[in-house]
Amino acid sequence: MRRKRKPLTFRLTQILTGHGCFGDYLCRTAQREPTTECHDCGAAVDSAQHTLEVCPRWAVLRQGLTSVVGGDLSLPSVITAMLGDDESWKAMVSFCETVMSQKEADERRREEAADVASIRGRRMGVRRRRYLMRLL
Repeated sequence: MRRKRKPLTFRLTQILTGHGCFGDYLCRTAQREPTTECHDCGAAVDSAQHTLEVCPRWAVLRQGLTSVVGGDLSLPSVITAMLGDDESWKAMVSFCETVMSQKEADERRREEAADVASIRGRRMGVRRRRYLMRLL
């Protein structure tokens, strides 16, 4: 909490909390995916931990991360390494920024696809709906 010059970035927070462009989150919580499946490798559950430890799409980036933080990519181990030294912190932030920005871009492409299922379309927020209702 008192670390200087090392903020929790948006994308780092997504990996640490599991709230982001993960099939599990998008299906169960956001209800914008029909399944929890990983779009990249077909695994049954696409979670933050799956992205961090298993998904083959991120293997090259993962090698760079494990060379700095060690081979154990469980959340407690990663956090311990990040808090232990600046190099580990920077390596984790770099991994999260790269992976999550690519996952977000992929999600946007799926949402904009012409043959997109209605569940995938962007949902309108409450404030936007109220605003549009006032215009009518």
